[in-house]
Amino acid sequence: MNAESIERSASGKIILCGEHSVVYGRPAIAVPVSTMRAYARIDPACKGSGLQIHALDLQQEFALKDAGDDDPLALGTRLVLEHLNAPEPDAILTLKSDLPIAAGLGSGASVAAAAARALGAALGTELSPEIISEVTYEVEKIHHGNPSGIDNTVIAWEKPVYFVRGTAPEILSIHTPFRLLIAYSGIASSTRAAVAEVRRRWEMTPGYYDVVFDCIGAISKASRAALLQGTIRTLGALLNENHELLMKIGVSLPRMDNLIQAARGAGALGAKMTGSGHGGNIIALVDDATTAAVKAALTSAGAPRVWETMVG
Repeated sequence: MNAESIERSASGKIILCGEHSVVYGRPAIAVPVSTMRAYARIDPACKGSGLQIHALDLQQEFALKDAGDDDPLALGTRLVLEHLNAPEPDAILTLKSDLPIAAGLGSGASVAAAAARALGAALGTELSPEIISEVTYEVEKIHHGNPSGIDNTVIAWEKPVYFVRGTAPEILSIHTPFRLLIAYSGIASSTRAAVAEVRRRWEMTPGYYDVVFDCIGAISKASRAALLQGTIRTLGALLNENHELLMKIGVSLPRMDNLIQAARGAGALGAKMTGSGHGGNIIALVDDATTAAVKAALTSAGAPRVWETMVG
């Protein structure tokens, strides 16, 4: 193992369009939030100490050998060691993140990806995006039960991706960069619970939900074309349509709808919830002329935090 400290990071992510329907085989688009990251540092430790994991945001410290297989941080670490056919190193893995937990920004996947990158580098290997994605996906199963695979994909490549479950992701080349505001609703969201609830409803009335999922999938396809062509106003209208469909399957909340209306009223080109819903964040597509007004409107409407990110 490397005798010096090694640090790596991974971005957050947002779903631009295609939430929930992506679990059922329809396309979705996700983009990285490169300004918000998780960080992992590996420091050498005393011989015979084994690997110690310090998760600062969770206020947890434990030895890898003492952790169960259902611990996400331990699982990701063991998968990297298995992939590299490496013994457990004598080291301290320290993790911290800019990303709020349970807010739909991919905090769990980001931490897992950063940890895998740092551990691989400390053992002499810069792991490929494919391996980072595979490791992170296994960790996501603990967090979310039945993940679509989109979070681990966009975070591993840190590029916009057009994603259909079971197929190779398409890395998108954005024709015209665009700005998004991300506003936190103040309500923590459980992806596992939201996905399970939609599954239960789909099983009861699959015909209705499949029609909605088809419509959301069509929006994802149209959004892909808008991104490739640089027609940002068209993208804004598509984001609005996507949110109306997500409301139809019951995953938004009045607090989130109010934030979205505030953003649109202040001049956003489009706005929608992002992620699994039942809380978390909304996104608003803005330009130079509307950014300040929309940010102020979101704050006035009760968003405790508003972030800004450029895509492309």
